[in-house]
Amino acid sequence: MKTLSAFAFVLFLVSSVSLALATPQSNSSNARITGVLTDPSGKPLSGVHVTAQLEAESKEKVWTAISNDEGEYSLALPEGRYRITFSRQPFAMREIATPLTAGESKNADLRMDLEPLAASVIVTAQTEPTREQQTAAPTDVTTLQEIMDRQAVTLPDVLAYSPGVTFGRTGANGGTASIFLNGGNSNFTKVLIDGTPINPPGGAVDFSILTLDNVDKIEVVRGAESAIYGTDAVSGVIQVFSHRGTTSVPAVSVFTEGGDYATIRTGAQISGLLGGFDYSAAASYLHTDGQGPNNDFLNRTLTGNFGYAFSDTNQIRLTVRNNNSGAGIPGQTIFEPPSLYQRINQELFSANARWDFVTGSHWHHQLMGTEAYIRQHSFNPTQSFYATDPFAFCPQSNPNAVATAEFCDFRFDSRYNYNRAGFQLQSTYVARKFAFTVGYQYEVENAYIYSLAQNHVRRNNQGGFLDLRYTPISRLTIDVGARAEGNSNFGTRVVPRAGASYVLHYSRGTLVDTLVRAFYGEGIKEPRFDQLYSDQFGDIGNPLLKPEISKTWSAGIEQKLFSDRVKINADYFSNRFYDIISFAFCSALAPPATGNTCGIAIPNAPPSFGYYFNTDLARARGTNIVAEARATKWLFLRGNYTYDDSLVIKSPNSFDPSEIAGNRLLRRPANSGSVTATGTYRRFSATFAGYFMGQRTDSDFLGLGYTRDPGYSRFDASASYQFPRGFALYARATNILDKQYQDALGYPALGRDAIVGVRYQFAGRN
Repeated sequence: MKTLSAFAFVLFLVSSVSLALATPQSNSSNARITGVLTDPSGKPLSGVHVTAQLEAESKEKVWTAISNDEGEYSLALPEGRYRITFSRQPFAMREIATPLTAGESKNADLRMDLEPLAASVIVTAQTEPTREQQTAAPTDVTTLQEIMDRQAVTLPDVLAYSPGVTFGRTGANGGTASIFLNGGNSNFTKVLIDGTPINPPGGAVDFSILTLDNVDKIEVVRGAESAIYGTDAVSGVIQVFSHRGTTSVPAVSVFTEGGDYATIRTGAQISGLLGGFDYSAAASYLHTDGQGPNNDFLNRTLTGNFGYAFSDTNQIRLTVRNNNSGAGIPGQTIFEPPSLYQRINQELFSANARWDFVTGSHWHHQLMGTEAYIRQHSFNPTQSFYATDPFAFCPQSNPNAVATAEFCDFRFDSRYNYNRAGFQLQSTYVARKFAFTVGYQYEVENAYIYSLAQNHVRRNNQGGFLDLRYTPISRLTIDVGARAEGNSNFGTRVVPRAGASYVLHYSRGTLVDTLVRAFYGEGIKEPRFDQLYSDQFGDIGNPLLKPEISKTWSAGIEQKLFSDRVKINADYFSNRFYDIISFAFCSALAPPATGNTCGIAIPNAPPSFGYYFNTDLARARGTNIVAEARATKWLFLRGNYTYDDSLVIKSPNSFDPSEIAGNRLLRRPANSGSVTATGTYRRFSATFAGYFMGQRTDSDFLGLGYTRDPGYSRFDASASYQFPRGFALYARATNILDKQYQDALGYPALGRDAIVGVRYQFAGRN
């Protein structure tokens, strides 16, 4: 009996102690924070990781929760001051700091916006950032990690591996680098840096001077997008996004490298976050002697991205970028002696000021100002070679010039200064099933061109646009829009766009998601200023030129396999280009006839003159296929293939055999593609990449009769080893097989080039 009483007493004592210990964990001394998380449309957001940490304690002590299907979360926390973070890809991480007292209940509802720099978020294809699977136009994204893996230095270094992209480069270093997207001309792609257009008015961007300093992401949208972006977006849009600071303790990166051709490159970057102010700035210097005489190249880059958040729904941002370069231009040394004194100096500056704010629970607004100027100075003060043929009209002017039969190294000095400045206002109403955007854009273009008697020319553009994204069911997204573009040269044009994406299949296992998309868009491109106002060298501008026009459509499918470890994308595109501007020499008719061969009469014009016409018609159609696979935990593979069946349909004024009707479009191969393999093991990583270009229609433009550029394959490799404390040793080699090839006929590409460098990087922390 005594034993039973003792056992009962012990049981009572243990129960009492257990109850006493349990009571503080469940009574009202704990504070509680709850809330509902939503996406920009107001839809509940599940799967958000909520993490709370006392500001004064180590990171190991944390409290966590995950939002449910209704977007709800709840945390019970001891008294203290907490830093609470909310994270879920592809949304931007949110963070709040709040004090909690014992027994307090606090509510914190939050709206989580898509992260524009995320790989699965597309900014350029529509007026508002959108998940990749909801975009109708075919897109391609290059992330910061891919840039680092390839150790890429310039924009062409990464765009060469994007589907549908081919390049024409007139030289190894500093020569003009032109892009052709989905078969369009080099001036048919609009290029934006943080929202600012950098195309010379009506012209093509020279990619040779654009470096990747402070760049986090590059988007390529294939298909006409003039309904959103106005002029120049004829075959697609490319946008570059700058890095943003995210850590309270600054992130710092410093590097220096050198190698073949006396190449040296050095630079630094710093980024961080101070309360509501984020910043990221970078600078770099590159110099190389290049291969052969007069092939040196110098590039200096300064770039910054600065933002301030007054609140989660009210932010301003300023981005600036300046590339300054100087290069020797030896010319077509495959066919003629090098030009020893010809050079080009270029400067490209862009700035973007933007204010994003929200009014109410549905309205998003953006006010943006843009500025870009392009300065080019090309000159050749001294003749390097001359023509002995008297009909070449190239007498010797330098006693040291080399004699040739008919080639001429002309002396010249030319300057082109362009400026684009404008502003854009757009407002978007966002609901659960639709988003509707209305916007207005105004832009002023200025040019100072040495060859025009009217030294300063100007043009004003303005446009109003509408865009509607509708999701009637969760798997289907429909997008329609239009723009009325008013141009002070050609008047008003209306261009539409429409598309849809639909998820056919959601699953797990071998056959995962299946997505189909279709897109239609129209594009316009304004004439160049010299085509409108030319008045020298026997040429006369045509102020009545119409815009060049495109009608493009595409249809594609995306298939994910093996639990998302494999993804295959394939799309078919068809582009038709109308009213392409051509040049004709209008010679006088022999007496007794009057007039000229062009059949036009211009007051005070000479008997013979050059003139511009909207005459040409062309098309490009084909297929882009992209496949990527996470083969193992440490190996990632990616490859793409493009078939581009381009054709010159009509070109009555063609003056070169390569441009006559029936030929493929200039410098656009029928077959091209690339493959990349990236492996990472502990502190070591390596990338092997190669791309190929099929045979292309081209021209020597010297009258030699060459109209084909042979195909080629090129292979590159890079590797790095990460030491402790932030130091890394890296190396890369381009054209490792020392392939002799030409991106543009007559201009030899750079041979094998090896670089070794060291980098110190501190990732920063919060």
